[in-house]
Amino acid sequence: MPPSLASTAPSSLPLDLQLNGFRGLDFAATDLDPRALAAACAAFRAAGGGQFLATLITDSIATLEEKTARLALCIDSDPQVKETVAGIHIEGPFIREERGFVGAHPPEHTRDASPSLMERILAAGQGHVRMVTLAPERDPGLRTIALLASRGILVAAGHCDPSLGLLHEACAAGLQAFTHLGNGCPHLLPRHDNIIHRVLASEALRWVTLIADGVHLPPFLLGIILKVLGPDRAIVVSDATAAAGMGPGTFRLGAQGVVVGEDGAAWSEDHTHLVGSTATIQRLKGVLAEAVGLDDAMIHRLLAVNPRRALEVAGERSRAP
Repeated sequence: MPPSLASTAPSSLPLDLQLNGFRGLDFAATDLDPRALAAACAAFRAAGGGQFLATLITDSIATLEEKTARLALCIDSDPQVKETVAGIHIEGPFIREERGFVGAHPPEHTRDASPSLMERILAAGQGHVRMVTLAPERDPGLRTIALLASRGILVAAGHCDPSLGLLHEACAAGLQAFTHLGNGCPHLLPRHDNIIHRVLASEALRWVTLIADGVHLPPFLLGIILKVLGPDRAIVVSDATAAAGMGPGTFRLGAQGVVVGEDGAAWSEDHTHLVGSTATIQRLKGVLAEAVGLDDAMIHRLLAVNPRRALEVAGERSRAP
């Protein structure tokens, strides 16, 4: 059973469900240590954040186990860190391998899901895994989705291309969310029947996350998606990497380089695709207010109320009789 959020940071503060690193620290670093994580947490709070899910992306199962265990150990080592890091988000490796859908994830480590493989990662997390993103079409029988939902973990689809029918079946099995809609998919999609439209047509998906850094989604499109989803289903995330708050330069996300230009966009070294963002919570608020035109109440809902509610609702499933 996942821990409650009630006794941690104030619910009025933003909760970022997808943070890969911050202020020079990559949470997937093999030499991650408690002091470095504590410093990153302090920087995150100073930049307007409250809590976050430390996110680990696709890797081999053995390496992902090691990284998850190390991250869990660092979280437990410091009360202030434990208050800031609300848990771990495992994004991959059970996602599509095709270019476009795979995004910044290493395709050689993508694979089909199984409850036994997922159990290994959960065991390494020592109760800290709160969210998992996977592709429903890579979960035979949807058994891994059902397992995660029964454990009170928020299950999201992402980096995927399921049919509308499979999306509905996955929701019945326990899928509750979709990760960074409009990203983790090819630049060119079928005109009508595509993953973006399928998600917007799937009201059974309780939550849809969006990267509101002004780079991943044009503000006008972000505004349209928010109107379709309504105020209670949308969640804004940063998907920030170690480059967040650092300015131009070269950084790391796992084994790959991240190049940040003067405009703040984070690109792969060959400049073929975005690799997370550099956004702080303050940056997200600025885009939502100035470029999208949202008021403070709506921004608070997207950054604090809805993400917290998503984790709470997922946790309630494990406590149901």
